[in-house]
Amino acid sequence: MANHKSALKAHRRSIKSAAKNSSIRSRVKTFSNKFEAAVKTGNFENAVNAFKTAESEIMKSVTKGVLKLNTAARKVSRLAKKIKALEMKAV
Repeated sequence: MANHKSALKAHRRSIKSAAKNSSIRSRVKTFSNKFEAAVKTGNFENAVNAFKTAESEIMKSVTKGVLKLNTAARKVSRLAKKIKALEMKAV
């Protein structure tokens, strides 16, 4: 642990930001898991609604600086791929 005043402040700040980032990552995982559950049930309408909320949370995490844009785009793309497959199965 550092002894300088500025280093102590930086450490306190890093603890706060780590807690915030952890919370946001957890929300992203929660909504992604809800989407996965909706896809498993096979209900297309519920899956679409879950996809919209999951996509929103993922992109919100980009604006908060938790995820990089390419990472978020990759996650959304994978979710979209699953919903497209479900749509093809439903038709």
